Amino acid sequence: MTTPLMSLVWTDHVTGRQGFLVVDRLVRGVASGGLRMRPGCTLEEVTGLARGMTMKEALHYDPDSRYVPLGGAKGGIDCDPRDPEAYGLLVRYLRAVRPYVESFWTTGEDLGLTQDLVDRAAAEAGLVSSIQAVYPLLDDERAARDRLAAAFAVEVDGIGLDELAGGCGVAESVLAALDRASVPYAGTRVALQGLGTMGGATARFLARAGLTVVAVADVKGTMANPSGLDVEALLAARDAYGTVDRSALRPGDRELPGDAWLSADAEVLVPAAVSYALDAADQERIRARWIVEAANMPVLPEAEELLAARGVTVLPDVVVNSGTNAWWWWTLFGDIGPEAEEAFAHIRRSMRRLVDLMLSRAETDGTTPRAAAHALVSDRLPVIAERFGWYR
Repeated sequence: MTTPLMSLVWTDHVTGRQGFLVVDRLVRGVASGGLRMRPGCTLEEVTGLARGMTMKEALHYDPDSRYVPLGGAKGGIDCDPRDPEAYGLLVRYLRAVRPYVESFWTTGEDLGLTQDLVDRAAAEAGLVSSIQAVYPLLDDERAARDRLAAAFAVEVDGIGLDELAGGCGVAESVLAALDRASVPYAGTRVALQGLGTMGGATARFLARAGLTVVAVADVKGTMANPSGLDVEALLAARDAYGTVDRSALRPGDRELPGDAWLSADAEVLVPAAVSYALDAADQERIRARWIVEAANMPVLPEAEELLAARGVTVLPDVVVNSGTNAWWWWTLFGDIGPEAEEAFAHIRRSMRRLVDLMLSRAETDGTTPRAAAHALVSDRLPVIAERFGWYR
């Protein structure tokens, strides 16, 4: 992969805080990638995320699909989303990057931001939509927008379909790995870092598949129970940032330090919160057989190398958490309707096929799943470029 097409650093004139926009590549003049807000966000981080979006888009290329992969991009703002100044900062950032959103950057929620908040700030910044750059590529813009709006209005057991789509993909990635290893769901234990949009949905789908969620970490610490936590009770007790009200815990549940999820007695670890969550020192504490990256870039390269040497398999973010982005475009372009059942079925089929393809390639090449995913991208990029024009 080469250097990004465009990197932009913006400084807010009110607070002095910085925001970033990186466009890694364009396909048919458009790039896709969410906007995150977290303290300590950097240009380097956003650059890596933008490159990951290029990979996610390419991995979901299907010549028989109406959804045509876009290029990759990402935005980031260095601010705590709980800060009283955060919303005003978000609006000013979107005003500053408005020409890019109008022309070629389609964006939406990411770490620290909800889609409702992005939509409200985008409207205040004078944007028609955070994804308006893709509208010229649609056969029937009005029908497509209505279909996506209908999908966003769907709720399943109290949680919006838009919040469940990504977690459905993460959970299916876990189940696909278990099936390949002939490991039964019942008795398989899971520990998660994060119970926000991605982590919460993943926990629900895995628990309903029969796995046991034994630990969940949020900003207050780790909640644990070797017999299994009540996932639905924890989901109902979350605030907008995924922090759980501890009054929802049962007598047998324990409160442990924030990093205790790493050493949980579990077969599967799901980092679903922040980037760079697991370094070389952290990996020594891990007893799990699989680490499934629901967050973006949570496992540092040196840690992944050491984990691989110990026989721990890391399923990479570019595959595992790509379901959210793909669901948006499958719905908008008309590959699926707005109904939850159709969405979940399509996500499960697509993610399972992609995970199986990645793991088979890793076995054939004698390499890691991440290296296999990169190889699949390298195979697909020239095909996309030949059919739709290069990324510039």
